[in-house]
Amino acid sequence: MDFDLENPLPFSHDEDTISPLFNIETHHMPSKTYLQILINSDFLINIRESTISIILQISQPFDSPSLSYLAINYLDRFLSFHSLPDAKPWILKLIAVSCVSLAFKMKKTEYSVTDIQQDGGTIFDIETIKRMELLILGGLKWRMRSITAFAFINFFVSLFKFKDLPLQQALKDRATEIIFTAQNEIKILQFKPSIISASALLSASHELFPLQFSCYKTAILNCSYVHEDDLLSCYDVMQEIAKKEYESILEMVSSTSTPVNVLDVQMSWSSDNEPIEEDSSVNAFSSNSRGRQDNLTKRRKIITTIIDDNT
Repeated sequence: MDFDLENPLPFSHDEDTISPLFNIETHHMPSKTYLQILINSDFLINIRESTISIILQISQPFDSPSLSYLAINYLDRFLSFHSLPDAKPWILKLIAVSCVSLAFKMKKTEYSVTDIQQDGGTIFDIETIKRMELLILGGLKWRMRSITAFAFINFFVSLFKFKDLPLQQALKDRATEIIFTAQNEIKILQFKPSIISASALLSASHELFPLQFSCYKTAILNCSYVHEDDLLSCYDVMQEIAKKEYESILEMVSSTSTPVNVLDVQMSWSSDNEPIEEDSSVNAFSSNSRGRQDNLTKRRKIITTIIDDNT
C-alpha cells in the first residue's frame, strides 16, 4: 500500500479506527527532551536548520511538499535520539540525502541517487547512503509510516459539520499550508501531531471564518482526545507564526508597492493579533511559493461566491 500522510496506516481512513492513531502518535515524535536540548544548544539548532535547508533544496525539483515534510520528520526524530560529534557540511548533506531517500522509498516513488544530488558538492555512492539510512532507521526504530498532523485533519474537519464542500476544502487547504509552514518552528516540536492538526484548523478557521471560530473551537475541545491547555498553547504558537507571515508580507509589500497598499497590509493585522479580511492581492505575498499564492486567491473567490449565493 502506498504511503499517504493523511492515511499513514492501512486502516487510518476508517473513522471507526481513528483511536489507534491517537494511541500511537507519540511513538512517531522526537524525544521529549528534544525541544529543550535545541533551546539550550545553538550547535544543534544550526545542525537542524542547515540540514532542513539542504532537504528543501534537494526536494524542490520534485515539487512535493509532502516529500520534504516526511524527510524533515525523519530528521527531527533521528537527531533527537542520535548526537552528532560535529557539523561538517558533508555529514549534514549525507543525512539530508538519506532522509529524502527514505521518504522517496516510503512514498514508493521512483528516483535515482543522482536525482537527489544535483546541487553539486560532495557526491555519495549508493552504499554510503544505505549505511546512513540504516543509522537513521535505527533512530526511528524502523517506524517509517510517520503519524503526522495530516493523519488527523480529516477527523477534526468532520467535527465541524460542513454543508458546503468547497468551504470545507478551503479550510483544509489553508490548514495544510499552516502545518507545512509550522514544521520549521522548533516550538511546535513539543506538541503531539493531533494537537498540531487541530490548532492548524483553528488558525485557518480564524482567518477564513472568524464568525464561526468559537463554534469550531468548542467542537474540537469536546473531543475526548484533545487537552485544552495543549490545544491553546499550540494555537498560540500558530498565531505567532501567522503574525510573522504578516510581518513578512509587510516587508515585501513595503519595498515594492505604493503607500496605500502598505497601509492596507498594516490594517490586515489588528492590535490584538486578530487578522481581518484583506484584499486578495495582499494575500498573494503570504508565501514564497507561487502555487500557494494562486491557491489563496482561488479559495477566497470560492468563499466569497458561496457566501454571496447564500445571502
